[in-house]
Amino acid sequence: MSETSPDTPAYDEMTRDIAEVPAVEVIVTVAVNLMSAAAVKLGLTEEGDKYKDLDEARKLVTALAGLLDASTTEISSFHAAPLRDGLKSLQLAFREASLVPDEPGQGPGEKYTGPVYG
Repeated sequence: MSETSPDTPAYDEMTRDIAEVPAVEVIVTVAVNLMSAAAVKLGLTEEGDKYKDLDEARKLVTALAGLLDASTTEISSFHAAPLRDGLKSLQLAFREASLVPDEPGQGPGEKYTGPVYG
């Protein structure tokens, strides 16, 4: 067990009890993390193609779409609208990055969102 110095706050003091975190905050945080990971796997970051992996991106975008589909009515349009816009951008980026684009309605997450067009 590690000891803490008087200048180092205890781990428990640095974290919020999960019971205190509103559900909307948890959902939005998870969605933003999925979006960020998908952007990396789509090669949309400064590193470009270094971490590009369309198979992984497909999984992340589909998970994000499922989360948003299931939670949109729970998190209000204030939170849902920008997340839906981000999802659509990722879906379009996926289509652009694919050598053989999926048919409309068959792309990542489109079983939840419907076909995505530019």
